[in-house]
Amino acid sequence: TIMMMISSRRALFLLHSSRVILSAHAFTSSAVQPGKSFVPSKATSYTFSSISKFSLRPLANTMMDNEQDPYIWLEEVESPESIEFAKSANAKCLAELGDPSETETYKRVLTALQSDDRIPYVRMLGYDEDKGDMLLYNFWRDANNPKGIWRKTTMQQYQSADTKWTTVLDLDKLAEEEDISWVWKGYTALPRSLDSQSGGPMGRVTRVLLNLSRGGADATYLREFDLLTESFVDAENGDGFSLPEAKTRASYKSRDVLLVGADTGEDSMTSSGYPRTVREWKRGTSIKDAPIVFEGEKTDVSCGQYLLDESSREGGDVYEVQSRSISFYDRYSYVKKQSSSGDFVKLAIALNTGVSFYGKWMMIRVKADWDANDNGSDKTFKSGTFLYVDAESFLEFSKAKEDGDEDAIKNCKLDYHVLFEPTATTSYSGYSATKSYLILYILDDVKEQLKFYKLGEGGGPFVQVGGDEEGQIRSVSASPVDAKTSDLIFETTSSYISPSKLVLADANKFGGDDYVVSELKSLPEMFDSSDLEVSQHFAVSKDGTRIPYFMISKKGIELDGSTPTLLYGYGGFEVSLGPRYVTSVGISWLERGGVYVEANIRGGGEYGPDWHQQALRENRNLCYEDFIAVGEHLVDSKVCTPQTLACRGGSNGGLLTGNMLVQAPDLFKAIHIAVPLLDMKRYHKLLAGASWMAEYGDPDTDDWNFLQKYSPYHNIDVNREKYPNVLVTTSTRDDRVHPAHARKTVKKLWDEGKGKDWPVYYYENMEGGHGGAADSRQEAFMTSLSYDFMWRALTDTLPTQE
Repeated sequence: TIMMMISSRRALFLLHSSRVILSAHAFTSSAVQPGKSFVPSKATSYTFSSISKFSLRPLANTMMDNEQDPYIWLEEVESPESIEFAKSANAKCLAELGDPSETETYKRVLTALQSDDRIPYVRMLGYDEDKGDMLLYNFWRDANNPKGIWRKTTMQQYQSADTKWTTVLDLDKLAEEEDISWVWKGYTALPRSLDSQSGGPMGRVTRVLLNLSRGGADATYLREFDLLTESFVDAENGDGFSLPEAKTRASYKSRDVLLVGADTGEDSMTSSGYPRTVREWKRGTSIKDAPIVFEGEKTDVSCGQYLLDESSREGGDVYEVQSRSISFYDRYSYVKKQSSSGDFVKLAIALNTGVSFYGKWMMIRVKADWDANDNGSDKTFKSGTFLYVDAESFLEFSKAKEDGDEDAIKNCKLDYHVLFEPTATTSYSGYSATKSYLILYILDDVKEQLKFYKLGEGGGPFVQVGGDEEGQIRSVSASPVDAKTSDLIFETTSSYISPSKLVLADANKFGGDDYVVSELKSLPEMFDSSDLEVSQHFAVSKDGTRIPYFMISKKGIELDGSTPTLLYGYGGFEVSLGPRYVTSVGISWLERGGVYVEANIRGGGEYGPDWHQQALRENRNLCYEDFIAVGEHLVDSKVCTPQTLACRGGSNGGLLTGNMLVQAPDLFKAIHIAVPLLDMKRYHKLLAGASWMAEYGDPDTDDWNFLQKYSPYHNIDVNREKYPNVLVTTSTRDDRVHPAHARKTVKKLWDEGKGKDWPVYYYENMEGGHGGAADSRQEAFMTSLSYDFMWRALTDTLPTQE
């Protein structure tokens, strides 16, 4: 299903029911060239500007067919042989590198992760029935509650310096009672407007569907929880909803009915491991008896169905949405209004278009040029545009298109309203919605701006009422307190070296002295940044495209190449990297005097859909050329040398750093490859891999001709005498990216590197899921292992590996 999702930083059009992105922050013809090309200073020597020394290496002669893969046995996740391999490798890693939990890095990172001074971010779930105060809920982990507690307070209490909390659910206690290592994965609330017992708009949320994971996996157990009794609703007697472990997607259609995609057997899941069917499940019945109301194909990524209740806004309705995702980005979308007796209407939009609703308006994010002949107007809208149109009119237009009614199509002259149109340097990255406002997030050369739009009279078109005049190197989130009844927002700001600050603000007063209603919480400095500065620079990739990157370094850094420098990247799935307070990096790297760099390479979303689409499939090499260009620019600028440069990336970023190992090994002294994809011949057959073929390609077709060029597992050069220091990490419980990617590659490196200078270390956390850690202690452990490894490698203090 396509809907607007609110992330910690901004609103994004995501696939609510199935779209699981490979995490960017597991620990976030000619190419388009935004703006003018970067021209280096004449005073600086640039010796690698043509990418001559560290260019992509030719394909290594180590290809193998599936039948010839001697390490395929490591794909059995929990087989005795695989577990023994992981345990033996872990023991070897800690014997050589030491126990991270005994280091100062571990102690300081853990202290920060468990600090009582962290900001307790909240979600409003209605109003207290006695006092009428807002009820705010927060999930919290600390030293006493490593698995966490779900707790509540009131807005009045939240605005005080010493907030009083009431525990709703103790996950540590539950884990002990049930002897399961539960990991919190969030919840789906029963909307007040769909709940006969909530008390209406000023009532409270009474029920939620909790998602609990065993050890941190994406697959979760679904259990209904009553917020009035603060207990699980008994499923044994048929009163409560409960489902076993699966990649379930569920939401309420009413208090006693769920729209749910679950593993019920009989081809109920797609080949990607996500729901293929949607059932309408009534309370007190078996899910296997629930009728299927929507379904896709086995080869789809997923399908889903949900409600968007916009009836509280003038001219709005309850929109029921069905979405059938045929690839990671392309989906068929169907909508009907509950006030209408008609059937679902297939939306007349491009398959990769993002859609949501606000009142009577349908909000549309265009991700491919939308021709006037296709959109029912006399205008063409270019890729990256964000606009809106009357929902009823667009549904009538879509119905006419679906029926092939040419006369009706000609009579549908749609009036589109453009909120944002991209330029060479600007892109739209999402929106938040309050009762009366849309707040748009715009990136200008990866610097963020907010734009405020107010709903017109009578639910009419939006009018811009304010906004930032220019972008800033910061992160800002303006989340609604209660999008249906209030224009209050929780606004959070931070930067790489400025701690997060949370205020309660009033969208009606943006730009005024009284915009901030209350300064709620501020994170104290978790590391010393007094002598640090943030700067933005641009490298030039092999094809001439300008690649931005942010650098955090000491003020007046000595440009002699001696500073240990860490380069981080992701470059995939239209995920943008950008400023946010980097606590662990600050403690583990910056305070030691290191330089930290984030590269905004193609494949990401920093310059909109085109920036992402340029690096898909056969053009994936652009990601790697961009990353190399940034690394070379750091060397050219004398920030570092290859002997003082490390790189790190996780998930899709692990594929990136895996390719740095085999394609540019002379550019880096140390590489951390985390929860990675590495075997691009079999990735689509492992766990959720089939859902990413739109990003990478299908190796069972001629796509293998280009896929093999960036499959690190197949490009280890057996003739090479030296590779940089490499740390590979993954999680046994990662059910998104299969741990075999890491296992097989490490085993192959060890076997083929015997007698050579190939220092490879491997650690597999037995819990943690795709995030790599299930609690704060594990996160501090993995953080210390990674950063201490890289620092020691760049400062020549690593022990010699036997």
